[in-house]
Amino acid sequence: MTLASRISIVGGVLLGTAFLLWPQSGDDPLDSLKVCAETQRLIFENQFVRVLDDQIPPGVTEPMHRHRHGVVVYLNANTSEQILQDGAKTSRERKPGTAVWAEPVIHSVHNTDKTPSHAIRIELKF
Repeated sequence: MTLASRISIVGGVLLGTAFLLWPQSGDDPLDSLKVCAETQRLIFENQFVRVLDDQIPPGVTEPMHRHRHGVVVYLNANTSEQILQDGAKTSRERKPGTAVWAEPVIHSVHNTDKTPSHAIRIELKF
C-alpha cells in the first residue's frame, strides 16, 4: 500500500469519526433546554461541556428530550421513572451526593416521589 493510500484512509477515518462525534445541533427539536424549559436551566457552557441544573417538582413529567453522554450528580434523595423512546420504563431511587455515568439518551422523566428531584447534569460535547 502506498503512502498516499494510507494517508487517504487515515484521513477518511478521522473525518468519519469527527462527523460522528460532532456536538448536537443548536436547532435540535429534542434539546432538553428547549423541551424542558420549566425544569432545566443552563448553568455553564463552553466548546467542551454543557452543565444543566435539572429540578423536577413532585408529580411532574418532563416531555421526551435528548441528552448527550456525561455525568449526572444527584443532590437529593428521590425516586423517578424514566421512559425511553421505545416505551421501556425503569424506576430508579437516587441518593444525595451520588454520581453516575450517563450514555446519550432520548427519554422522558416522571418524578414519582413526594419531594422535588434535583440533579446537575454535565454533558460532554465530544
